[in-house]
Amino acid sequence: MTMLSTDLDDPSAIPYFLWDEPMTVARLRQRLSAGSQNEQIRLLAKILREARDTDVWKFTTPSEVRAKWSELSRHLGRRRQFWEFLFECWEKEGLIG
Repeated sequence: MTMLSTDLDDPSAIPYFLWDEPMTVARLRQRLSAGSQNEQIRLLAKILREARDTDVWKFTTPSEVRAKWSELSRHLGRRRQFWEFLFECWEKEGLIG
């Protein structure tokens, strides 16, 4: 049985949000940086859908999400509205441009 973890700072841990596609934090980071464009979008969308919002930022940045939004948004399901709301609030507060 694969043990899922909330310790996202441990490169050998398997993140809790990858319950259906177990891979280590190190492997996830490698695929996010060096995988094909489609693979990067698929994994980033999975993180945005499945991870706690505070954990998302261990793997990406608001500017990366905004830059890839047109590709990401269609893969977010019901979480899309949450992310749209969050970015809208950040924009109103002047936290992002």
